Amino acid sequence: MKTAITETQKARPRLTQNSKIVKTIIAAILEKKGEEVISMNLKKIPEAIADYFIICEANNPTLVKAIAENVEKKVLEMCGEKPFKFEGKQGEKWILVDYVDIVIHCMMPETRGFYNLEELWHEAEIKEHKD
Repeated sequence: MKTAITETQKARPRLTQNSKIVKTIIAAILEKKGEEVISMNLKKIPEAIADYFIICEANNPTLVKAIAENVEKKVLEMCGEKPFKFEGKQGEKWILVDYVDIVIHCMMPETRGFYNLEELWHEAEIKEHKD
């Protein structure tokens, strides 16, 4: 059974580590001092809900929120895209910014350790990002 491909899907280039939006997200995280930043390439995993996860952590809820908001701001400025969803703004431990093909997870260290997304998606290609 074939699914219809929209014109937007045809026009959208395939994401890579070097895509402008991926670079913008990582730069926005590092600018606000996000720690333990990784990108996970999920494209080869059939069950994956996105092409990439970008995960980072911060040691306090205020910084978690600041990182997520900076990602949203910089992606809008540099790439002209708004998130499909922005969840957890009221929470203190995990904020998720969803751009459909890329999902950003800003977490407190204990939350990241508890959910262990890296292990859950262990088949993904993982790349670390530092200043």
